[in-house]
Amino acid sequence: MVWFLLGLLFNALALWIGFEASMFFVYLILGWGCCIYGLALYVLQRMEKPKQSAKTKLSPNFISAGESSMMPAAPNEKRQAAARQAESEDESS
Repeated sequence: MVWFLLGLLFNALALWIGFEASMFFVYLILGWGCCIYGLALYVLQRMEKPKQSAKTKLSPNFISAGESSMMPAAPNEKRQAAARQAESEDESS
């Protein structure tokens, strides 16, 4: 949007100095060029889609505690109790 605004300023400058000035067409062409370039950048950035492969996707179980460390998932007491009960049933049978 900076390019677009710069183009608007050049167009305003061209109109302010008037048609009779020698730099009128230079400022006008430069202004339109900046406006078109700014709009083209905006459209191209909106069309660009990030490429994300399966390797870069994080697991839904990933919990980040910072930039380089990973917090372990909190143990589920019900799951642990069920695992103990299953082990005791396996041992008894």
